[in-house]
Amino acid sequence: MLSRLLSFQQADAAFPSGSFAFSNGIEGLVASDPTFDSASLIRALTGLVRFRWAETDRVALILAHRIGTDPDHLGRIDAAVEAAALVESMRVGSRRNGASLLTTHARLATPGAEDLRAAIRAGHMLGHLATVQGALWRALGLSEPEAAAVAGYQLVSGLVSASVRLGQVGAIQGQKALQAVLPLVAEIAERPLVEEPDGAIVLTGFTPLIEVAAMRHARADLRLFAN
Repeated sequence: MLSRLLSFQQADAAFPSGSFAFSNGIEGLVASDPTFDSASLIRALTGLVRFRWAETDRVALILAHRIGTDPDHLGRIDAAVEAAALVESMRVGSRRNGASLLTTHARLATPGAEDLRAAIRAGHMLGHLATVQGALWRALGLSEPEAAAVAGYQLVSGLVSASVRLGQVGAIQGQKALQAVLPLVAEIAERPLVEEPDGAIVLTGFTPLIEVAAMRHARADLRLFAN
């Protein structure tokens, strides 16, 4: 029961994770499509979950969860995440979001958080969000499926919140979009992950429309979100 309650705490919008500053491409999509509505949001959420989070961030998170706080192995995962993120603003955003989450957990005295911060300062890790999530949430006692579920929920709820803040959908429309995508998040979060026999870290994803939107957003004169 405690691990479930702790997962609620991590997923809570009031938890100071730093994710409120990032739209993960949604602001760019909205800027390029004046007709962006709740149906558009559901398509964007589904695409991000199915074609990026499922085989990129989720995989990195689970591998980090299995490793714990070993900085050398976590550094390899970080390097794979860095290579898999084609858009600079998404790479930088992931590292900034990871640093914010890590700072909060260091202040909460989460086991291993200070060691991870030291490893990043020493250059052993980059501190990408998925890597930090996996390591920290294992330290809190969350299981692999619980950790994946929290990360998936944070992603889609954050995108819904961004869409509402941008004025593209209302609060009720946003919650309907969230409900529409949560079954997919749940199904993917429970998928078993079989590691490569040679220890290779394989991260795959294909979300070109969102990546193009994020690149355009990075050059915008006026922005509400960091990416």
